[in-house]
Amino acid sequence: MLKPNPTMTVNNDSDSPSNHSPLFSRLGTLLLVIGMVVTFFISQLIGVYIAGKLLLPAAKNASVGDIFLFGSNDGTVVSISIIIGCLLLVAISILIIRLRGGDLRQYLALKPFSLAVGVGMIGLLLIFMIGSQALTYWIDASPLAFVDPLYQSVSSVWLLVFAMVIVAPLYEELVFRGILWSAIAEQFSSSLYSEHRGAIVASFVTSLIFAVIHLQYGIYEISTIVVLALIFCYARIKSGSLWLPILLHIINNGAAMGQYLAQVA
Repeated sequence: MLKPNPTMTVNNDSDSPSNHSPLFSRLGTLLLVIGMVVTFFISQLIGVYIAGKLLLPAAKNASVGDIFLFGSNDGTVVSISIIIGCLLLVAISILIIRLRGGDLRQYLALKPFSLAVGVGMIGLLLIFMIGSQALTYWIDASPLAFVDPLYQSVSSVWLLVFAMVIVAPLYEELVFRGILWSAIAEQFSSSLYSEHRGAIVASFVTSLIFAVIHLQYGIYEISTIVVLALIFCYARIKSGSLWLPILLHIINNGAAMGQYLAQVA
Protein backbone atom coordinates (compact mmCIF):
# COMPACT_ATOMS: atom_id res chain seq x y z
CA MET A 1 0.00 0.00 0.00
CA LEU A 2 2.90 2.35 0.67
CA LYS A 3 4.69 4.10 -2.17
CA PRO A 4 7.62 6.49 -1.65
CA ASN A 5 6.39 9.26 -3.96
CA PRO A 6 5.60 12.97 -3.51
CA THR A 7 2.47 13.99 -1.65
CA MET A 8 -0.69 13.30 -3.64
CA THR A 9 -3.59 15.70 -3.23
CA VAL A 10 -6.99 16.11 -4.76
CA ASN A 11 -5.53 18.87 -6.94
CA ASN A 12 -2.87 16.82 -8.72
CA ASP A 13 -4.55 13.43 -8.78
CA SER A 14 -5.36 12.63 -12.39
CA ASP A 15 -8.23 10.44 -11.26
CA SER A 16 -9.92 13.10 -9.11
CA PRO A 17 -13.65 13.72 -9.62
CA SER A 18 -13.03 16.90 -11.59
CA ASN A 19 -11.24 15.01 -14.36
CA HIS A 20 -14.13 12.80 -15.43
CA SER A 21 -17.88 13.03 -15.86
CA PRO A 22 -19.87 12.37 -12.69
CA LEU A 23 -20.86 8.74 -12.32
CA PHE A 24 -24.15 9.79 -10.72
CA SER A 25 -26.57 12.65 -11.32
CA ARG A 26 -27.55 14.99 -8.47
CA LEU A 27 -30.71 12.97 -7.86
CA GLY A 28 -28.76 9.76 -8.27
CA THR A 29 -26.27 10.89 -5.64
CA LEU A 30 -29.04 11.73 -3.19
CA LEU A 31 -30.65 8.35 -3.76
CA LEU A 32 -27.25 6.68 -3.43
CA VAL A 33 -26.60 8.32 -0.06
CA ILE A 34 -30.03 7.37 1.28
CA GLY A 35 -29.83 3.90 -0.21
CA MET A 36 -26.36 3.14 1.14
CA VAL A 37 -27.25 4.33 4.65
CA VAL A 38 -30.39 2.17 4.61
CA THR A 39 -28.38 -0.73 3.17
CA PHE A 40 -25.78 -0.21 5.90
CA PHE A 41 -28.40 -0.87 8.58
CA ILE A 42 -30.16 -3.64 6.66
CA SER A 43 -26.89 -5.49 6.12
CA GLN A 44 -26.30 -5.42 9.87
CA LEU A 45 -29.80 -6.76 10.54
CA ILE A 46 -29.34 -9.50 7.96
CA GLY A 47 -26.00 -10.38 9.52
CA VAL A 48 -27.47 -10.59 13.02
CA TYR A 49 -30.39 -12.71 11.79
CA ILE A 50 -28.22 -15.17 9.86
CA ALA A 51 -25.61 -15.45 12.62
CA GLY A 52 -28.34 -15.67 15.29
CA LYS A 53 -30.13 -18.44 13.42
CA LEU A 54 -26.90 -20.40 13.15
CA LEU A 55 -25.43 -19.78 16.58
CA LEU A 56 -28.13 -19.05 19.19
CA PRO A 57 -29.20 -22.24 21.01
CA ALA A 58 -32.92 -21.38 21.06
CA ALA A 59 -33.02 -19.69 17.64
CA LYS A 60 -34.86 -22.56 15.95
CA ASN A 61 -38.14 -21.77 17.69
CA ALA A 62 -37.46 -18.08 18.39
CA SER A 63 -39.24 -15.22 16.68
CA VAL A 64 -37.42 -12.74 14.44
CA GLY A 65 -37.69 -10.12 17.19
CA ASP A 66 -36.14 -12.46 19.76
CA ILE A 67 -33.26 -13.29 17.42
CA PHE A 68 -32.50 -9.59 16.96
CA LEU A 69 -32.89 -8.91 20.70
CA PHE A 70 -30.62 -11.67 21.95
CA GLY A 71 -28.34 -11.74 18.92
CA SER A 72 -27.46 -8.04 19.18
CA ASN A 73 -26.12 -8.66 22.70
CA ASP A 74 -24.19 -11.81 21.89
CA GLY A 75 -20.54 -11.18 21.08
CA THR A 76 -20.16 -14.15 18.74
CA VAL A 77 -23.34 -13.33 16.81
CA VAL A 78 -22.38 -9.67 16.48
CA SER A 79 -18.85 -10.54 15.33
CA ILE A 80 -20.11 -12.89 12.64
CA SER A 81 -22.79 -10.39 11.64
CA ILE A 82 -20.12 -7.71 11.10
CA ILE A 83 -18.29 -10.05 8.73
CA ILE A 84 -21.52 -10.89 6.87
CA GLY A 85 -22.44 -7.20 6.67
CA CYS A 86 -19.00 -6.40 5.28
CA LEU A 87 -19.36 -8.97 2.51
CA LEU A 88 -22.80 -7.64 1.58
CA LEU A 89 -21.71 -3.98 1.51
CA VAL A 90 -18.58 -4.72 -0.49
CA ALA A 91 -20.59 -6.71 -3.04
CA ILE A 92 -23.30 -4.03 -3.31
CA SER A 93 -20.78 -1.19 -3.68
CA ILE A 94 -18.90 -3.04 -6.41
CA LEU A 95 -22.15 -3.88 -8.20
CA ILE A 96 -23.36 -0.27 -8.14
CA ILE A 97 -20.12 1.12 -9.54
CA ARG A 98 -19.92 -1.59 -12.20
CA LEU A 99 -23.53 -1.02 -13.27
CA ARG A 100 -22.77 2.70 -13.69
CA GLY A 101 -19.74 1.87 -15.81
CA GLY A 102 -17.23 3.18 -13.29
CA ASP A 103 -13.68 2.04 -12.65
CA LEU A 104 -13.44 0.51 -9.17
CA ARG A 105 -9.82 1.38 -8.56
CA GLN A 106 -10.33 4.99 -9.61
CA TYR A 107 -13.70 5.63 -8.00
CA LEU A 108 -12.81 4.03 -4.68
CA ALA A 109 -9.25 5.43 -4.74
CA LEU A 110 -7.67 2.00 -4.30
CA LYS A 111 -4.15 3.26 -4.92
CA PRO A 112 -0.82 3.32 -3.07
CA PHE A 113 -0.12 6.28 -0.84
CA SER A 114 3.01 8.20 -0.01
CA LEU A 115 5.00 6.99 2.99
CA ALA A 116 5.57 10.57 4.11
CA VAL A 117 1.85 11.37 3.97
CA GLY A 118 1.07 8.15 5.82
CA VAL A 119 3.46 8.94 8.66
CA GLY A 120 2.14 12.50 8.90
CA MET A 121 -1.48 11.38 9.07
CA ILE A 122 -0.69 8.75 11.70
CA GLY A 123 0.92 11.53 13.74
CA LEU A 124 -2.22 13.67 13.38
CA LEU A 125 -4.37 10.71 14.44
CA LEU A 126 -2.21 10.13 17.51
CA ILE A 127 -2.59 13.78 18.54
CA PHE A 128 -6.37 13.43 18.19
CA MET A 129 -6.40 10.16 20.17
CA ILE A 130 -4.36 11.64 23.02
CA GLY A 131 -6.55 14.75 23.20
CA SER A 132 -9.75 12.70 22.98
CA GLN A 133 -8.57 10.33 25.69
CA ALA A 134 -7.68 13.22 27.98
CA LEU A 135 -11.09 14.80 27.47
CA THR A 136 -12.84 11.45 27.99
CA TYR A 137 -11.00 10.97 31.27
CA TRP A 138 -11.77 14.54 32.37
CA ILE A 139 -15.53 14.24 31.82
CA ASP A 140 -15.53 10.63 33.10
CA ALA A 141 -17.16 9.19 29.97
CA SER A 142 -17.32 5.48 29.06
CA PRO A 143 -17.56 5.32 25.27
CA LEU A 144 -16.97 1.56 25.08
CA ALA A 145 -19.57 0.51 27.63
CA PHE A 146 -21.62 -1.12 24.85
CA VAL A 147 -18.78 -3.64 24.35
CA ASP A 148 -19.28 -5.17 27.82
CA PRO A 149 -22.08 -7.64 26.94
CA LEU A 150 -20.30 -8.54 23.69
CA TYR A 151 -17.01 -9.21 25.47
CA GLN A 152 -18.70 -11.28 28.16
CA SER A 153 -20.58 -13.49 25.69
CA VAL A 154 -18.20 -13.92 22.76
CA SER A 155 -16.79 -17.39 22.18
CA SER A 156 -13.36 -15.97 21.34
CA VAL A 157 -12.11 -12.51 22.19
CA TRP A 158 -9.96 -12.58 19.06
CA LEU A 159 -13.06 -13.01 16.91
CA LEU A 160 -14.51 -9.84 18.41
CA VAL A 161 -11.20 -8.02 17.97
CA PHE A 162 -10.95 -9.13 14.33
CA ALA A 163 -14.51 -8.01 13.57
CA MET A 164 -14.33 -4.62 15.30
CA VAL A 165 -10.71 -3.69 14.56
CA ILE A 166 -10.19 -5.06 11.04
CA VAL A 167 -13.51 -5.84 9.36
CA ALA A 168 -15.62 -2.88 10.52
CA PRO A 169 -13.09 -0.24 9.32
CA LEU A 170 -12.91 -1.93 5.92
CA TYR A 171 -16.58 -1.64 5.03
CA GLU A 172 -17.16 1.64 6.87
CA GLU A 173 -14.37 3.31 4.91
CA LEU A 174 -15.49 1.68 1.67
CA VAL A 175 -18.95 3.19 2.12
CA PHE A 176 -18.23 6.60 3.65
CA ARG A 177 -14.76 7.62 2.42
CA GLY A 178 -15.15 5.48 -0.69
CA ILE A 179 -18.28 5.40 -2.80
CA LEU A 180 -20.29 8.11 -0.98
CA TRP A 181 -17.35 10.53 -0.71
CA SER A 182 -16.60 10.20 -4.42
CA ALA A 183 -20.25 10.53 -5.44
CA ILE A 184 -20.74 13.72 -3.42
CA ALA A 185 -17.36 15.25 -4.28
CA GLU A 186 -17.84 14.90 -8.02
CA GLN A 187 -21.11 16.85 -7.84
CA PHE A 188 -19.21 19.95 -6.67
CA SER A 189 -15.96 19.48 -8.57
CA SER A 190 -17.07 20.41 -12.09
CA SER A 191 -15.85 23.49 -13.95
CA LEU A 192 -18.46 25.53 -12.08
CA TYR A 193 -16.86 24.79 -8.73
CA SER A 194 -13.37 24.45 -7.35
CA GLU A 195 -11.98 20.98 -6.66
CA HIS A 196 -11.57 21.97 -3.02
CA ARG A 197 -15.28 22.67 -2.68
CA GLY A 198 -16.19 19.14 -3.76
CA ALA A 199 -13.75 17.62 -1.26
CA ILE A 200 -14.95 19.89 1.56
CA VAL A 201 -18.64 19.24 0.95
CA ALA A 202 -18.10 15.50 0.65
CA SER A 203 -16.01 15.43 3.82
CA PHE A 204 -18.51 17.28 5.99
CA VAL A 205 -21.58 15.44 4.66
CA THR A 206 -20.10 11.96 4.96
CA SER A 207 -18.58 12.72 8.38
CA LEU A 208 -21.91 13.89 9.79
CA ILE A 209 -23.73 10.86 8.43
CA PHE A 210 -20.97 8.55 9.66
CA ALA A 211 -21.23 9.98 13.17
CA VAL A 212 -25.03 9.91 13.33
CA ILE A 213 -25.29 6.23 12.35
CA HIS A 214 -23.31 5.25 15.46
CA LEU A 215 -26.48 4.94 17.52
CA GLN A 216 -24.73 3.14 20.36
CA TYR A 217 -22.95 6.35 21.41
CA GLY A 218 -24.01 9.52 23.21
CA ILE A 219 -23.69 13.14 22.13
CA TYR A 220 -20.09 13.53 23.31
CA GLU A 221 -18.93 10.39 21.52
CA ILE A 222 -20.77 11.34 18.32
CA SER A 223 -19.09 14.76 18.31
CA THR A 224 -15.65 13.15 18.58
CA ILE A 225 -16.57 10.74 15.78
CA VAL A 226 -17.30 13.74 13.53
CA VAL A 227 -13.76 15.03 14.13
CA LEU A 228 -12.30 11.55 13.63
CA ALA A 229 -14.22 11.13 10.37
CA LEU A 230 -12.92 14.49 9.14
CA ILE A 231 -9.39 13.26 9.81
CA PHE A 232 -10.13 10.16 7.72
CA CYS A 233 -11.49 12.39 4.94
CA TYR A 234 -8.40 14.59 5.08
CA ALA A 235 -6.28 11.46 4.77
CA ARG A 236 -8.26 10.46 1.68
CA ILE A 237 -7.76 13.92 0.15
CA LYS A 238 -4.10 14.29 1.11
CA SER A 239 -3.06 10.83 -0.07
CA GLY A 240 -5.50 10.31 -2.94
CA SER A 241 -5.99 6.82 -1.54
CA LEU A 242 -8.68 5.00 0.43
CA TRP A 243 -6.09 2.67 1.94
CA LEU A 244 -4.77 5.36 4.27
CA PRO A 245 -8.16 6.12 5.92
CA ILE A 246 -8.63 2.36 6.30
CA LEU A 247 -5.24 2.08 8.01
CA LEU A 248 -5.99 5.03 10.31
CA HIS A 249 -9.40 3.58 11.17
CA ILE A 250 -7.82 0.24 12.06
CA ILE A 251 -5.22 1.96 14.24
CA ASN A 252 -7.92 3.95 16.04
CA ASN A 253 -10.17 0.94 16.64
CA GLY A 254 -7.19 -1.19 17.63
CA ALA A 255 -6.04 1.34 20.21
CA ALA A 256 -9.55 1.67 21.64
CA MET A 257 -10.01 -2.11 21.83
CA GLY A 258 -6.57 -2.58 23.33
CA GLN A 259 -7.34 -0.05 26.04
CA TYR A 260 -10.69 -1.73 26.74
CA LEU A 261 -9.12 -5.18 27.05
CA ALA A 262 -6.43 -3.81 29.36
CA GLN A 263 -9.14 -2.40 31.64
CA VAL A 264 -11.23 -5.59 31.83
CA ALA A 265 -8.30 -8.01 32.06
